[in-house]
Amino acid sequence: MVLNCSRRSVLAYTAAACAVSSTATFAQGTPSPLRLLVGFPPGGATDILARQVARQMTGFSAVIIENRPGAGSRIAVEATVRAKPDGLTGLVTPDFSLTLLPHLYRKLAYDPLKDLAPVAMCATSETALAVGPSVPAEIKTVKAFLQWAQTTPGQAMFASPSPGSTPHFTGVLLAQSAKAQLTHVAYKGGAQALQDLMGGQVPASFNPVGELLPQLASGKLRVLATSGSKRSPFMPDVPTFVESGYQDVVVESWIGMFAPSGTPDAALDAMARSASDALRSKAVAEGFAKFGLSVAAPVTRQRMAAIVREDLARWSSVVKSSGFSIEE
Repeated sequence: MVLNCSRRSVLAYTAAACAVSSTATFAQGTPSPLRLLVGFPPGGATDILARQVARQMTGFSAVIIENRPGAGSRIAVEATVRAKPDGLTGLVTPDFSLTLLPHLYRKLAYDPLKDLAPVAMCATSETALAVGPSVPAEIKTVKAFLQWAQTTPGQAMFASPSPGSTPHFTGVLLAQSAKAQLTHVAYKGGAQALQDLMGGQVPASFNPVGELLPQLASGKLRVLATSGSKRSPFMPDVPTFVESGYQDVVVESWIGMFAPSGTPDAALDAMARSASDALRSKAVAEGFAKFGLSVAAPVTRQRMAAIVREDLARWSSVVKSSGFSIEE
């Protein structure tokens, strides 16, 4: 089938596509582009992941990545919730936008269980605890670090890339599990946290595994444990928190694709098939690995909805007992 378009309509479509930062893959058979919103600037892990998946997706005339950074990813989530539920708008987001933020803000402009429809689980990752040069070299386990931190003045603290993030509350979860007192030191980004960690300004930091991988060769930090139910494929020699004696500290982060609630099942299924096909690409798996991300095991949309519910409920008690909130 050949679609006849006027020169004016072609120019209009081209201008619209160029108005956003985009990665596109073209397919025969449909004139409709899919727009995927990302709540972070270009170049970050979520943005690059979304682009890698978009390149491999088919069934749409184009897959356009639209960056809506700001407010801890809430701008992109809110824009998705307000979008027309026609199967042509989606969201690629880390789990904390839906499972942690609802517990941190008294007023949130979306309900993750009612306002979004799961499409596909894209990637999974772990959080790791690393210590820097201010921690004695003989400290090689989580238990030893906690004992040292509790008995060394001014050292019972940990950094994280941002307040309210999964690494932040993984640290809180460890402190609660170990019945230890640890003060959280928030940073604006993982790079700043790791710079101070390696400089000795903070003794420890919780970060996504992918943020730590480039720093391991420096020899200025040591990773004591990772948060998965099994060892990270990117740090196979590092024990899990469970192996270290902390059974409750299992945190497996994910990045998923969602659509506005009310999107027809047929449209959701089409998006899910396209994303699932893309995630089977070797190029996608290799691209994810550079950021310490694993391609998520395939799950149904129903199971994905259950994961959101379970994680949302799980973090509720952790956040509440911490007393932490974000006021605006």
